[in-house]
Amino acid sequence: LPPPSKTSSSLCYIIFFQGTSSAPTQSIMAPKVPESVLKKQATQAKLADQAKQASYEAKQKKRQDKKDAIASAEKYAAEYKAAEDAAIANRRQAKVQGGFYVPAMPKLALIIRIRGTIGVSPKAKKIMQLFRLRQIHNATFVRLNESTIRMLRLIEPYVTYGFPTRQTVEKLIYKRGFGKLNKQRIPIADNSVIEEGVGSVGIKCCADLIHEIATVGPNFKEANNFLWPFKLTSPRGGFSSKTKLIHFLEGGEAGNRGEEINKLVKRMI
Repeated sequence: LPPPSKTSSSLCYIIFFQGTSSAPTQSIMAPKVPESVLKKQATQAKLADQAKQASYEAKQKKRQDKKDAIASAEKYAAEYKAAEDAAIANRRQAKVQGGFYVPAMPKLALIIRIRGTIGVSPKAKKIMQLFRLRQIHNATFVRLNESTIRMLRLIEPYVTYGFPTRQTVEKLIYKRGFGKLNKQRIPIADNSVIEEGVGSVGIKCCADLIHEIATVGPNFKEANNFLWPFKLTSPRGGFSSKTKLIHFLEGGEAGNRGEEINKLVKRMI
């Protein structure tokens, strides 16, 4: 046999030396993580999962609430359109028959305080407190019945009132609407404010709130109490100092002005 080359002998030597080496081998151990750190990591991961799930559910709820609000607005718009068409048809039918169509008496009134506290009798002051008219140019909605009509007649020198249309109710709520949450005055900037305040009675969006107020529905008391009294400005052009204390029918500003309250509200928003 041919003698082994230097390369192969050296290779064999190296392999033999490495194989027969008696040097002790040291295993590298990973550092042990404290149990408290592991618990904290598990808690943080659990909280992150819960936050992610809550965010997803909130997005889904917001999307569904938007669909419900749009559906409610469309339903109420169709209802308003049907009521207007019915009123027009009744007027035309009455005209053809040679008579007159008398619409139903309004069930909603808007009261605006136009005088301060000087010279107000105790009884009138108490009635205005019941109507939540504590400041000048405050406005509130009132359901008309026998008792409220009597109370309005007692405070006619200090307030003006009338019968608002649905458009006036919408403008007041959209432009000057504030809700009462935990006895605090919160602006109605989102439907979540309405749902938190009166969601328990089925009013979840602005369309529901406007419909309940304008039609004086079964939950009118809860909806009206949720609304903070409107704070209006002085009317453009102002009140005349000579006619402010005179009744509206006599050319003044106080008392019942019927449908003309809508023009006054437009000047005061």
